[in-house]
Amino acid sequence: MRLINDTGAEHAPLDDAWIGNLIRHWREDPGASYRTWFLWEERIKNFRSIRRGLQAVIDEIRADAFGNAYRGSSLETVVHSIAEQRQVFKGADHAFLWKPKLRIPDIYEDRANQVAFGRFLDACLCCSAEDGVLSAIHALDRQRIKGLGPAAANLLYFLHPTLVTPFNTAIVKGYNAVAGANVKLGKWDEYLAMRRGIVALNAAHRGLLSNDYGAIAGFLFDVGSGRYPLPERDGAAALARWREDLDRVRSEAAATASKAALAAREADHTHTEVQGWLRDLGLALGFDVWIASNDGNRPYGSGRLSDGCLDRLPGRVTANGSAETVRLIDVIWLDKVGGDVAAAFEVEHTTSIYSGIVRMLDLALGVEGGAARNFFLVAPDNREDDVRAQFARPAFSRVAELDLRYLPYSELRGHRETIARFGSGLKGVLAIAKPVGRPR
Repeated sequence: MRLINDTGAEHAPLDDAWIGNLIRHWREDPGASYRTWFLWEERIKNFRSIRRGLQAVIDEIRADAFGNAYRGSSLETVVHSIAEQRQVFKGADHAFLWKPKLRIPDIYEDRANQVAFGRFLDACLCCSAEDGVLSAIHALDRQRIKGLGPAAANLLYFLHPTLVTPFNTAIVKGYNAVAGANVKLGKWDEYLAMRRGIVALNAAHRGLLSNDYGAIAGFLFDVGSGRYPLPERDGAAALARWREDLDRVRSEAAATASKAALAAREADHTHTEVQGWLRDLGLALGFDVWIASNDGNRPYGSGRLSDGCLDRLPGRVTANGSAETVRLIDVIWLDKVGGDVAAAFEVEHTTSIYSGIVRMLDLALGVEGGAARNFFLVAPDNREDDVRAQFARPAFSRVAELDLRYLPYSELRGHRETIARFGSGLKGVLAIAKPVGRPR
């Protein structure tokens, strides 16, 4: 395989065998980003919410309502959600934070630059082919907006994961190590050259990776972060030393998964457990229950999480353009007779509260009479401030129209059995939840 370096010239062929071997080790490592992020089911749930958030940014810029500050803006909301996407995107918000001494990125005070940024996002949101995305990037690059470089590719990845590769310092370091390149940070032309090389690398090892460039980005991120040492290019002795180092890394990872990986697995377990509580409570109260389409097969008790639940949502609930998002809501209770939504629940253990709110809005605003339903954000007791802070964001002004409530874990854990035994309808659940949306 021959990769293209940052100048466009070819360098000596790389040994595909050791790259493939490294990718295999990476895929099997319980602490690597492949298992802790790329295969993380919550990752996919955030794509639509981030897309919707970027649409809000575009709309505000178009209406000249974006303002001149990052804090509290619709852009901060969506970038914060991206930054919560575990290790690969940790720190993604740094590039967009306002740096007053440098006055960058220059999209807050300069209206023309702001409009160009909005036009860039809109073009990428609307197009579906590689040529359209690359054309939008070239157009933005020609504007020479100070401080707005390839970090914006992280926004585009969530619009086009099969076209755009994520971008950060570790990914660049990983690519340079694997490809023998010298890509520099901060320039779009170098990012695009790196992207060409990443696409070629992904194609050469497609059977071990994915059409979604998040996989190859995660691999390069872990290499660039120093999790996997690469061989020096000076012959068999260096290759042998590298294999020893790699085996040591692999054995350490197998013996003790990282704290982050353990926390991630525990979070997934807790999320499923809370969904199970809500499933059992809804069935006990006489509702039909829907479990998120990507969670139904998870083990729970002696069976699956979706046991006893609907295998499809009523047509009236999925007849709108947000059907795909609504199917990802963690738990929905529906009236048995008419099939109307009685209540919807998003469980946010450690994940972005933002994306859960967006799914609630999609349901509420997309179903006739949906805004009159009951919506619950179910989260640990120590996340109440996070919940209320998200609701206070300007991007969620429409939340005030909804009957949206915060349901702490402790209240659900302590009262669910009593409510199931003696309660009726939603009275018991409403009694232990805290209003956050419109006043009743």
